[in-house]
Order: sequence, then structure tokens, then C-alpha cells
Amino acid sequence: MLEPGRHVAPVLGAVREFCCAGCEAVARTIVAGGFERYYETRSAPRPGDGAALLPKDLPPLEVYDDPAAQRQFVAAPEEGRREVSLILDRIRCAACLWLSEQWLRRQPGILRVDINYATHRAQVAWDPAHTQLSKILEAVRAIGYDAYPYDPQRQDALAQRARRTAYWRLFVAGFGAMQVMMYAFPAYLDAGGGTLAPDTERLMRWASLLLTLPVIFFSSGPFFVGAWQSLKRRSLSLDAPIALGIAAGFAASLWATFTGGGAVYYDTITMLVFLLLAARLLETGARERAARSLDPLARWMPSFAMRLAGSDPEAGVERVPAHTIAPGDFVLVASGERVPADGVVLRGSSSADESLLTGESRPVAKNVGAPLVGGSINLEQPLVMQVARTGADTQAAAVLRLVERAAAGKPRLVEAADRLAARLTAVVLLVAAAAFVFWAGESPAHAVWVAVAVLVATCPCALALAAPIVLTRANAFLLSRGLALTRGAAIERLERTTDVVLDKTGTLTAGRFSIRAVRPLGARDAKDCMAMARALEASSRHPIARAFEGPSALSADEVTNAPGEGLEGRIAGRRLRLGTEAYCHALAGRALPANRGGADAQQTAVFLADADGWLAAFVLEDALRPEAEAFVADLVARGLRVHLASGDRPVAVESVARRLGIDSVLGGATPQDKFDFVARLQRMGRIVAMIGDGLNDAPVLARADVSVAVSGGADAAQAQADIVLLGGATQLRLSVVGDAMSVARRAMRLIRQNFAWAVLYNAVALPLAAIGWIGPWEAAIGMTASSFIVVINAMRPLAPPSRAGGCAAATELATN
Repeated sequence: MLEPGRHVAPVLGAVREFCCAGCEAVARTIVAGGFERYYETRSAPRPGDGAALLPKDLPPLEVYDDPAAQRQFVAAPEEGRREVSLILDRIRCAACLWLSEQWLRRQPGILRVDINYATHRAQVAWDPAHTQLSKILEAVRAIGYDAYPYDPQRQDALAQRARRTAYWRLFVAGFGAMQVMMYAFPAYLDAGGGTLAPDTERLMRWASLLLTLPVIFFSSGPFFVGAWQSLKRRSLSLDAPIALGIAAGFAASLWATFTGGGAVYYDTITMLVFLLLAARLLETGARERAARSLDPLARWMPSFAMRLAGSDPEAGVERVPAHTIAPGDFVLVASGERVPADGVVLRGSSSADESLLTGESRPVAKNVGAPLVGGSINLEQPLVMQVARTGADTQAAAVLRLVERAAAGKPRLVEAADRLAARLTAVVLLVAAAAFVFWAGESPAHAVWVAVAVLVATCPCALALAAPIVLTRANAFLLSRGLALTRGAAIERLERTTDVVLDKTGTLTAGRFSIRAVRPLGARDAKDCMAMARALEASSRHPIARAFEGPSALSADEVTNAPGEGLEGRIAGRRLRLGTEAYCHALAGRALPANRGGADAQQTAVFLADADGWLAAFVLEDALRPEAEAFVADLVARGLRVHLASGDRPVAVESVARRLGIDSVLGGATPQDKFDFVARLQRMGRIVAMIGDGLNDAPVLARADVSVAVSGGADAAQAQADIVLLGGATQLRLSVVGDAMSVARRAMRLIRQNFAWAVLYNAVALPLAAIGWIGPWEAAIGMTASSFIVVINAMRPLAPPSRAGGCAAATELATN
């Protein structure tokens, strides 16, 4: 009997269990396509009907090109672009990831590749007209690694298998080291004094050799395999110097054992392997701990969903795997259950916990017509929803891709360290060779161990660990607070920010305009003018357009948007404009009538006009967010200069600026005015962060050093942003921007500390090992200690204690 929630599919006449939804989808595709005999030809089939088909048992790569199989893990954000998150397996060091990244970027049809060292996940975008997913996976395997579409359960299976093997390797190395030390101890006590009989010494050497063999051929396997693969690729990995040092020491000891002359160092070799494996296990644990901080967003999909035969619950309910539902399906979401996809409420009334995406646990009311976010929890009453987006196309999956892309991205400081680590491997090999040549004339045996010490002591593991763990944890922590980093370099630029430029509408205000008055200015009455305005705004995503939502008997054609000014279109062949006074004046051709009525300083006026003159003025109101004043005060307290730039009327913008204590104000600004304003600050040497949400903010967001967009705003603004504030207009919290600045400063401080330590350690260890002051043991202990110090520092809290209270403190403890 299989446990509920497991992934199963009928294969070869039996119900088989699979490690994840992706493998199950692939298996069903194979069976449906008539290729079921594939499973009969596996080299090591697992007996029993419940046998789990693990990633190593996966079918030919071409199966991943099937649209049905791709639905859960491939996203199509736009025409001619596909995106996938891949797990990279058999990765052993940072050099492996660097090679994989560079190799994939050279493949035809690849648009973007970012690989995160902390999670071993690759974010890959490609053009389906020029390549396929199977070709990408094949390219990874061509250089000695494995790649699979990312699935949390699959990654768990891979990690568990790798962890179990790693512990066995460590146990064998540790056991061998202790036993060999027992045989080496009498020789150390004798120290050439002749108290140890030659036959006894020979016996101990042979016994030590036999105990060392499992350590060399099993425990040291990852080092030799990695080194061999790097040699085949004509590149240098971090395994190369380690494998060379172990092999040289073992060869010298083997020669001394067979010839009966010279010293043996089996104890040194086994202890060296044990310490190196312990360091690698420590590094793996730190990486997995950092990667788990992103898991809540990756594991949002429930195992099952209740699919309805129609929109009426009485039509029949079928319990199906959640990954099999498709857009257009009707789904019943019981109270306390997770929503299995993005969609819209058709029946029922309840509230939902959307903290998965917003970081805000306050329930959000859900009535008929309200959007439901996949991964949120239905709290009160059952709901019937219609599915809009599933799998990789959901909002949760899109945010996860953005966050993982940011975590894989590299600030300039990290890129410089990566270049240093790549060069350090070559430098280590050259210094080891020079040290061997220098000491060989005095003592060949001593020369070997000096070279080994150089190779081990200066392994650039600490440099490789210095940044990825910190960046991954920073991304996960900010995501838990409702802020998604979309580019890794944003962390570094955010730390250096000197000026913050704020948009007013939708940023400092709630962005939920309401119409307070409709003032006809011509022959048409208020009802007709409202119908025309609604028709023009029907397809707009601007925050002002929401004020005009509602039914209209009219339809508009040839609608064009003038960013920062308004809309123009035709209704029944009649050309109309809706927007600012200046924009409409150009069409009306005459001044506003005296009885137009006006908006006060807290309101916004939108005008409607045609070629014959003015038709109406709409008075809109948009209240300031409750936290706006505290937010601006916090930015000023951080030593930042705050500016307000808005396309709204200057009098309204200046009124808001006075209330918030902002001295630098730009009102009535076009998108080009905002762009020029930011460019002027940058020419003065300022580092500018821009926060906005509208379509007309896209150009200035692209120009700013750091750009922050509101998730409820226009898609164009979010596409240009380095950071996206989640939660839309209702749950948006401006305070998380201040949190982001604190976390950015803390994260960059930790990264600099790690780099400083790693560089200092290597600068000291390299010459000491080269002159023979430290041996292989001391070198291995030093390298392990160096990595341990970097890992411990990287896992320190990111939020300052004085600013992390309540929920934030709990979240930080969880991510640690």
C-alpha cells in the first residue's frame, strides 16, 4: 500500500512509485507513446511492484521535449523563449560549475545561463527554434555531469543518495586512518633506534598498505574522478591538485614498501583524505542548508487536487495528482488546503494566507471573481476555482525563477573573486612543481610531501564558499519578507545607494484610485462620458485604469498609450483622448471652460476630450499608504537623499512631498523627465535607487542603478526591475525596502570578511607550505579550518538584531 501523496504511474503492468512529479510525468509520456519496453531494458531494474524509478533510471533525453512532460518544469514567458530550472549532479567544486556555465553559454540557441554554487541549480533560457531541452541536457552530460529538470523531491533523492555515499567514504577513510596510525605509531617511537625488528616493520608496512587501499580506491574516488574528467576537458578543477598530491604520496609509499627502502606515509595519506572529505562534507551541508531556505517556495504544490466535472460541485469530484490539472479545469479547494494552481474564484467566499509570496500572514479576503495564487492556503470555507495557470507558469514558479536567477548572479566583487580562484589553481600547481624541484636535490621523499602540502593547503575552497551561501540566504530572507531580488548584482548596488527616487502613484499611495466626481464639460452627460472613458481604459494596466473598471456598452478601437500622458482611441469612428490637461488640449484645440471644476491638492484630475472640444473632467483620489511617512523618515535616517518624481499635477506632488518631508520634488514629469532627472543625479556621482510601479516608470527603472517595482504594477516596470515588491497594492509593505538595504549591507560585509580571510589564509599558507614549515597533515587541517571559518561566518544572521523583531526574527531563525 503506497503512502498518500507519493507519485505513481502504471508501468509494465504494475503501479510503480516515482521520486517526483517530473519523473511520473515522463513515465506516463513514455507509456502513452508506446515506449514502455524501455523499462525492460534497464541495466539494474528494481524488483517489486512498488519499486521507485530514481533519476539514474530516467529514459532517453528526447522524452523531455514532449510538451506534456514539460508542462511542470518549463516556462514560456514570451514567444521564442523557454526557461527551465535544472539540478546539476556530479558537481564537485566551483570549477565544475564555472565550466558547466561557460560550456552551456556556448551552445547554439542558449539565451541565458546562471548557476548557483550554493544550490547546484542552473537557470537556463533558450530559443526553441534553435535548440531543445534534450540537447541542453545532452551538452551537460557531454562534459561529464548530469542534469535533470528541477523538482524538490528529485533533489531530495539525489542529495540523500550523495550524503549517504559521502558518509560511507568518510567512515572508510576515518577507520583506515585510525588503523594505519596504530601500525605507524611503533615506527615513530623507534625513530631509527633499531628496537623495531625489520620483519615487523615490513609486516606493518604491508598491513598499512592493505588498509590504505580502500581509502585510495573508494574514499578518494571523487578526487580522482574529478581530476580525470578535468584533464579530459583540458581544464583544471580543484580536484586536480588534491588528486595529484594523494597519488604522489601513495606512489612514493608504494615504492618504498616494495623495495624495502625509504619512508612510507600511509598514515599521512589516509588522514589527509579523511580531513579533505570532512571539509567537503561540511561544505555540502552548508550549501544544502542555504538551498533549503528557498524550499518553501519550491514546494508549494500539493500532491493532489479535487478536480470537478464542471463548475458545480454536484457535478462530481475526482481526486487527481495536482500536476495533471490544466488551465480551464474547475477545482474544489477545501478549507485548510493549499491552492494547486493560479486561478479565479467561481463559487464561495473565504480568505487565504498568501504569506508564501508576500511575507504577510494577514488573511486576504476571497470572494467570487477574486484571484487565487497557487501555493496560498484556503483558511475558512470551501472554494470552487477555475484554473488559469499551472506548474511552471504560476506566479510562485515565476517568483522562484527570479529569486534563483538573482542568487546565481554575481556582484562585481564576487566575479573578481571567481577569477582569482580560477587563477589560484594554476598558481598552486606551478608553486608545487617549483617546490618539488627545489627540495628534490636535498631529499626526494621530503620534496614529495612539500609538494603535497602546497597542493592541499592552498585549495581555493574557501574562496568558492565565500559568497554563494551568503547571497542565497539573503535572497531567501528577503523573499520571506515579501521582496524578490531578480538580479544578483542588486545586492552590491543596493548597499552603495546614496539617493532614492520615489514615484507617487501606486508607490507612496495605495494605487487604488476612486472617482470622487464626474464633471461634464460639454454636451454629453456624466453617464455617457463615463462609458467612453471605460471603453478607452478597458485594456490598460495603469493604476488609474482601475478607477474606470466596470461595464460599458461602447468599445474602443486603435487605442494607443502615450506614457505619462494618457490614452487615445476611436469610439464609433470618433477620435478621443483621456489623460492630462496638456495631452487632451492638443486634441481639443481650446482652453478648458471656466466651469470645469478642479481637483484639490490631494486629488488627481483626468480629462476627456475629442476634436470638437472638452467632454468631461474626472476627479480621482488616491490616499497615501499608512506607512509612507515612516518609510521616508527611515530612508532619511539611513543617510539617504530622498526625491519625489511623479507625472501627477505639480500641486498634488508638492502637497504629498510636504506631508512626507521630501525637499527634492519633480511634478508633472514625463517619462523622459524622470529619466533625465536620474541621469543628472548619476552624473553627480550618486548611486540611485528608483521605486515605481507604472508603465511610464519602465525607462527610468532601466536607467537607475537599482530599480524596485511593485508587483501589482505594470508588467513593463517589473521586467526592468532589479527588485520586485510582492503583495500588490493591498499587502505591499514599503518597510521591506529598508530591510533590503540592511540585509544588503550585512551580506556584503560578510562576503568581504570571507574574501579577506580566504585571501589572507592562502597568502600565508602557500609560502609556509612551499618552504616546508607545514606538512600535509597541517595543510589539510588548515584548509579544513579555513573552510569551516568561512561557512560559520556565512551562516551568521543577516538582519540586525535591532531591526528584526517578531515575525522577522522567527523567519531569520528558520533560514539559519
